[in-house]
Amino acid sequence: MPNRDLLSYSRDVTSQHGEDGIIERILTVICEDSKWCVDLGALNGTHDSNVWHLIKEKGWSGVLIEADQTQFEKLQKEYIGIDRAHCINSFISFEVEDSLDSIFARTPLPHVFDLFSLDIDGNEYHLWNSLTDYHPRVMVVEFNQTIPNGVTFIQPRDMKIFQGSSLRALVELGKRKGYELVAANEANAFFVLKELFLKFGITDNSIDTLRIDHQFETKLFQLYDGTLCISGYDRLLWHNIPIDIEKIQVLPLRVRRYPARIDENGVLRTFKYWARKFPLYPLIQRVRKLFK
Repeated sequence: MPNRDLLSYSRDVTSQHGEDGIIERILTVICEDSKWCVDLGALNGTHDSNVWHLIKEKGWSGVLIEADQTQFEKLQKEYIGIDRAHCINSFISFEVEDSLDSIFARTPLPHVFDLFSLDIDGNEYHLWNSLTDYHPRVMVVEFNQTIPNGVTFIQPRDMKIFQGSSLRALVELGKRKGYELVAANEANAFFVLKELFLKFGITDNSIDTLRIDHQFETKLFQLYDGTLCISGYDRLLWHNIPIDIEKIQVLPLRVRRYPARIDENGVLRTFKYWARKFPLYPLIQRVRKLFK
């Protein structure tokens, strides 16, 4: 199987970026086992759902967790009369009584189950890390798509903060927990247990090989004179506000100069030449650095 082959199966039933088709292909490769799934951040049950088609169309069982009461009521209506769907209105955290392990223990979810879709716009890294008693065979985890591949960024372990973590950070966590990356689309990373990875025939599952969508990345770079520039996505993704490059400058325009520049003015060059021969010039330079 070519390294990027899974993305070619992208297809949406209720998912956002082709996750339904990618998940279906992954499950075909590893073969369905428990036919249980978990959706954390289930919303109303249909909006951007990665599990709706599994429960509604393929007869799977599922645990669907949503913290917002309004969305939860819609979720309940969506799955009314389906005993296989266990809808839970709970705000998951790292505390023992509200942890994933504790919530799962209140349901018939087997300790090894097929799919966990984790999308809560922030603490995906820490919640996945906190899961110890249950072992999904496939993990679909949202990452912050604005962060470039080479950056390891982990948002603070705080349920009040919504920042998201980088794909690289999630890959490193996955490896520690016994998972390997098999695909990455615009916003989600797809992992399988390490013992299932060989089934995919992927020879290179590095981030740079599997993640090919960089449309939302903003790169910051600096020029010799201290000017900061950006390249790529030039808006705040979740606020749709343009990034004003002048507002992020560290140096005001009047002092943006290359420190080692050579003046085009011959008189100034001559003055600098003789000034450097002045006996106290080294001392003056050291004093200047102290007050920078």
